[in-house]
Amino acid sequence: MKFGVRKPSLKKSIAARTSLKRVVRHNMGLKAPRGWGWLTNPKRAAYNRVYSRSTVSLWSILRKLLSR
Repeated sequence: MKFGVRKPSLKKSIAARTSLKRVVRHNMGLKAPRGWGWLTNPKRAAYNRVYSRSTVSLWSILRKLLSR
């Protein structure tokens, strides 16, 4: 598990938004509502919850610095 600042990857960001799997799920309407991750994949939902609480994005740090 990572702690601290996440390093954004432009390559992974573009790949996630243009993947065939994502296009199919969105076009067919096969998405579960927000918060249903515990039902669809509990192991991944638990990992994501811990990860999001233990790391900080670079963009949120910059936003805080610039808003002062």
